[in-house]
Amino acid sequence: MKVIPVPVRDDNYAYLLVDDASNKAAAVDPYDVPKVQAAADKAGVEIVAGITTHHHHDHSGGNEATAYPGVPIYGGSDKVPALTKLVKDKDEFTVGSSVNVKCLATPCHTQDSICYYVTSSSSSHPGGVFTGDTLFIAGCGRFFEGTADEMHAALSYLGTLPAQTVVYNGHEYTAGNVAFAKSVDAENPALKRLDGIVSANKIVTGLTTIADEKEWNPFMRLNTAPIQSATGASSDSAVMDQLRTMKNNFRG
Repeated sequence: MKVIPVPVRDDNYAYLLVDDASNKAAAVDPYDVPKVQAAADKAGVEIVAGITTHHHHDHSGGNEATAYPGVPIYGGSDKVPALTKLVKDKDEFTVGSSVNVKCLATPCHTQDSICYYVTSSSSSHPGGVFTGDTLFIAGCGRFFEGTADEMHAALSYLGTLPAQTVVYNGHEYTAGNVAFAKSVDAENPALKRLDGIVSANKIVTGLTTIADEKEWNPFMRLNTAPIQSATGASSDSAVMDQLRTMKNNFRG
């Protein structure tokens, strides 16, 4: 199993989830179908499924293309264009012959947000999770259709994945997220490590893990003294709500 990031638009990521055993792949959030297909051609793989993290057009827009007639399109609601396989929490399916995909319902950014935990017993890959606009590296998505409690539940759910799980998120927002994280958690040494990763890599997705997020992501550190001090709140709900408001207004 391997994952190939495909940058699309200004800062979105699409992905190819590849089963090495069969050279079959799923296209995750393939907004720009020509770019995704070019990446598949370069890798020598056949796209046999489409996986959608949520219905927003910059993630689901490629579903309406006719490039992959007859392939299943997985997603969390009928708002997902061209949906053929509606999935819910804990549903599972396979890509190719050896890649297992487990669906994790994470409503908040949208109510149909699904994160996809992927593993392969025949691969040395430690497992990964496609988080769409729920979890970003050192950040999280806006609460467009949900609440602070829902985002806390979503990130806590992702936090139960194995520590070594690689994070594949929906946007390249890392530099801005680090700047905000420093403003509320200035003495956190993990942020210096993330700064180094950002400085050395244009594409940061796929280089960090769930364990890393627990160390540096302020939205996953609600019960720490620096975050509670910065927000002036103590309950998880109030800290999350204030932290998101602060991030929305942050100008670095």
